[in-house]
Amino acid sequence: MGTYLNPGSKGFQESLNSDIYVDKTGLIEKTNAKINTLQKYLCISRPRRFGKSMAANMLAAYYDRETDSRHLFEHFQVSRIASYEEHRNQYDVIRVNMQEFFSVSHEIDEMLKLLQERLILELKRKYPEYVTQNNLMFAMQDVYAFTQHPFIILIDEWDCLFREYQHDQNAQKKYLDFLRSWLKDKEYVALAYMTGILPIKKYGSHSALNMFTEYSMTDPGDLAEYFGFTEDEVKKLCAEYQMNYEETKAWYDGYHLRVHQRTKVFDYAMYNPKSVVEAMMRHKYGTYWNRTETYEALKVYIQMNMDGLKDAVIEMLGGESVRVNTGTFMNDMTTFATRDDVLTLLVHLGYLTYDSDAEKVSIPNREVAQEYVNAVSTMDWHEVARSIEASRKLLEALWKMDEAAVAKGVEQAHKEISVLQYNNENALSCTINLAFYFAREYYTIVRELPTGKGFADIVMIPRKLHIDKPAVVIELKWDKSVSGAIEQIKRNEYIDVLRDYKGNLLLAGINYSKKTKKHTCMIEQVQL
Repeated sequence: MGTYLNPGSKGFQESLNSDIYVDKTGLIEKTNAKINTLQKYLCISRPRRFGKSMAANMLAAYYDRETDSRHLFEHFQVSRIASYEEHRNQYDVIRVNMQEFFSVSHEIDEMLKLLQERLILELKRKYPEYVTQNNLMFAMQDVYAFTQHPFIILIDEWDCLFREYQHDQNAQKKYLDFLRSWLKDKEYVALAYMTGILPIKKYGSHSALNMFTEYSMTDPGDLAEYFGFTEDEVKKLCAEYQMNYEETKAWYDGYHLRVHQRTKVFDYAMYNPKSVVEAMMRHKYGTYWNRTETYEALKVYIQMNMDGLKDAVIEMLGGESVRVNTGTFMNDMTTFATRDDVLTLLVHLGYLTYDSDAEKVSIPNREVAQEYVNAVSTMDWHEVARSIEASRKLLEALWKMDEAAVAKGVEQAHKEISVLQYNNENALSCTINLAFYFAREYYTIVRELPTGKGFADIVMIPRKLHIDKPAVVIELKWDKSVSGAIEQIKRNEYIDVLRDYKGNLLLAGINYSKKTKKHTCMIEQVQL
């Protein structure tokens, strides 16, 4: 067993030894199907702490020909697939974490030299009679020629150079050229599996690594269910650890991945695995993923002076989705031509989720939303920060049915975020959502909830842990009357959508007058 060549199963064993392990061995069926095909190059990009290294360790344990890993997999999903025995422990595995080599190098040439020296050293130890070259490609060619054992190559953190040497295009090109020379069109490669945060860097009209099929946060393909925890997996954990699923969903769900396969479309509600595990173990909800990197990382991007970027972030804080073109993103952290390039990067970093059908982005969940609030509170977006801070008092005014205070609070929110075009009910709705930002602490907030006779503009449904709070239905009007808004709620049977809810219900009508530039509010209480 070596450090990089046939590293064994210790990494995966540690995952199995952990208090929580969610079975992701189904991924192996997907990789087995790619071995020794033209599709044998896979690049999987997803945010930090989303299980990339665990998956690489799992694949190393399964394929390593110097290890008998039957006992590790026999109780999991992979043991039931047709190709399980055919590929288990049949390959020489090279598993490298590129971050390790970059951390001890001062420049790209030194890093690549060190990487090759370490891999060749292990190849010589294993195959001294075949390895006579100090060139990595030739050494692996010779080993394969004599043994006929192809290699499974697992590269973790493949993109760390693009994150650490963000402005060094010469280093980036050297690195890509090395990977291309090492991997492309090589018979000794049975499978090349790379993981990172960023998709493969584009140069000009093509990529140096254009042989790779990419699976990313914007296009996960048929690997979507292995990008994080699925809904069913989280429900099982919540039952086991006696945690409220609805609350877990509000905190850590929100990454919605859609997969098109022939005549079927699959939707995956993906949860942040790091945060779910921490919440289960601590029996407490919190911002666990955010603690692995400071809000400064997000702040750098959202405060860029890109046309429309600030408006987009404000709209998303208000619960809106924003249309985005992901096609111009250059897959790096420095080349930004438009706000869409910044928003696309935030998708890959995990700060936004992408709806591929609608081509829109949004903030996925409470945990990530808090990171935006943290960032905004330290920027010069004082008007947004004040509006969010005031949302607590506004919610309390709503609970007290203080119509004047609610109208005044919405009025202030309108003034604070006047950066948005305030000319229709949709803009008013965005203002209301941001004005009631703090309501997310207790409520699931639904925009345009379908009812018996139309759509309720905003419905706030208290989550089970907060059933002492009243449910709220808000109807918005533009140059009309608040009494008419209340009557519309009743007339269109909006209350019927809450028929399973038992408790207090507040009906709130909010109108904006273009003539007086004032908001008015009317609140009525109903007992369900």
